[in-house]
Amino acid sequence: MSDYRELTVWRKAHGLTMEIYRITRTFPSDERFGLCSQLRRAAISAVSNIVEGTGRVTPGEYGHFLSIARGSIREVECQLLIARDLGYLQAEQWSPLDAEAQQISRMLKGLITSLKARPK
Repeated sequence: MSDYRELTVWRKAHGLTMEIYRITRTFPSDERFGLCSQLRRAAISAVSNIVEGTGRVTPGEYGHFLSIARGSIREVECQLLIARDLGYLQAEQWSPLDAEAQQISRMLKGLITSLKARPK
């Protein structure tokens, strides 16, 4: 992969990360080192592992980093749900973020599956 910025999944993960940074600014200050920090780190981990995978040599290595990215996106889904349940996000804020995270997860799964199907 010559330019990770051409990947739709990277663009979506980057956009979700930017939105998570924006919305976590509204979280209570006592969550600064708790849920706010964890949510931001999980989002950054996802987008960063997509990029790191594109720099690897073999499809297996690439798939490994995509798998880590998918795990981080699933972590984001859980943390967004916790934020909603704690009242830090309204349902109308949570729903599109959750839908975007789920879509990114599906896209990563599809990309991982396609890498596994490549002839060796």
